[in-house]
Amino acid sequence: MDLKILQDIPPWEWPRGIGNKFLTILRDRQADAADRLLAADFAGELVVMSDPLADALLFIVGSAAEPEELRAKAAISLGPVLEQADIDEFDDPESVPISEKTFRKIKQALRKVYLDSSLPKLLRRRILEAAVRAQEEWQTNAIRSAYASGDQEWKLTAVFCMNYVRGFDQQILESLESADPEIHYEAVRAAGTWEVDAAWPHVSALAAAADTDKDLRLAAIEALSTIRASESIAILAELADDDDEEIAEAADEALSMAQGFLESGEDEDDDEDDELDDEEFDDDDDDDEGHETVH
Repeated sequence: MDLKILQDIPPWEWPRGIGNKFLTILRDRQADAADRLLAADFAGELVVMSDPLADALLFIVGSAAEPEELRAKAAISLGPVLEQADIDEFDDPESVPISEKTFRKIKQALRKVYLDSSLPKLLRRRILEAAVRAQEEWQTNAIRSAYASGDQEWKLTAVFCMNYVRGFDQQILESLESADPEIHYEAVRAAGTWEVDAAWPHVSALAAAADTDKDLRLAAIEALSTIRASESIAILAELADDDDEEIAEAADEALSMAQGFLESGEDEDDDEDDELDDEEFDDDDDDDEGHETVH
């Protein structure tokens, strides 16, 4: 089977049992190099992921005998399942395609390999980019070091990772001014993820400007609803009528999200007001009881 044809097919429509095909190719060091790269890439899809596939990817990551590009591809393909497992926390084991034991094994192995500073930069970058999908304390210092390294590629990795690890608002704001388009893009995404309020003027301007790079503009539109939901409504409503179908669709989705945030916030405010009213009522009762006791 030519694996290239799978690039044009949604993962959920892949042939049944294709994960076993990926596994066979990954384990065969004599297989075509391009096929092994594709297999490593496809193996990251949750619909095919399994303990055996995760183990095969992890083995490649840790093997010095494997090509650097393949090791890096195997590392980043472990990211989605780490994120799914971290979010689900195995409350429903059937919703996570790997076991909890494998989850812990992946996290430990990635950290161990990452800490070997003699390994190729690309591999270590991809390991960190995958590892942050399930947050651990060591990652904060790793991100901080990568950002301060002075190396643009490491800085890009750091800003990407700031989408998953909080506590870097200042670095995100700095990166919004980066001349590197990839760093700029990741900074916009991170600003939206962590609702960095000071990023609003920059991000809203990107979203509104028709000459903003398309991918960057889409990221800015998505970020608007989380940074300032109420102020984003007017901008998003206008963009939802944009002639560009992608822009309009992204704005419409962000608009629904912003409205949802606002409704949720109003409900919380109503609950807080009710609690305050109850407390005041209770206080009045206490006062009445106090007077009755005195008299």
